[in-house]
Formats: sequence, C-alpha cells, structure tokens
Amino acid sequence: MNKRLEKIESILSDKKAENIQVIDLTSKEYIVDYVVIATTLNPKHAFALLNHLKTDLKPLGEEFLRVDEDDNWTIIDLGDIFIHLISEKYREKYSLEDFLSELEIKKH
Repeated sequence: MNKRLEKIESILSDKKAENIQVIDLTSKEYIVDYVVIATTLNPKHAFALLNHLKTDLKPLGEEFLRVDEDDNWTIIDLGDIFIHLISEKYREKYSLEDFLSELEIKKH
C-alpha cells in the first residue's frame, strides 16, 4: 500500500499540487482505507492532475473505479483509496481533514 500512496503523492507533487495530505483511515469506520487530499491551482490544473494520475497509474495496474469531477472538486475512487483534488476555496469551506479526523474508531 505504501508504494501506491507514495506514487500518488509523487505524481501530485511533481505536477505542482499543493498541501498534499495522506490520511490513514484503516482504524476508522469509513468506506476506504486511505484518503489523499491535494489543493489544485485552478480547474485546468485539476483536470491535468487527473490525466497525469491516469497516465501514470493505469500501467501499474491501478483501476479507476469512478471519477466525479467539477471545477472545484474531483474525487477519484481507486477502491481502497479516494483521491480528492480540491480548489483552495472548497478545501477551506469543507475542511475534509476535520471531518475525517472525527470518524468513529472501528469496533471489532
């Protein structure tokens, strides 16, 4: 898993995404194990980041199950990882990191 996350983080960093954060949710009640959040510079930047991720990750066997995109927020579902490419304005407004930090711990 770490290699996959490192590759995602590396692509986003190389392509000038800002404030990249990887959140481990394996101990939390959530639909994926990891969430990657990155701030985009503008809608074209978000679109370019999505294309770079597809171009670089698909040959490695990564499957893009669903992509939901608009000008402010793109969500990429890789099954056990969500990647959120968010405009700065939306990232401040929705503070996804705070929401994820408040999730319940898994009950065994």
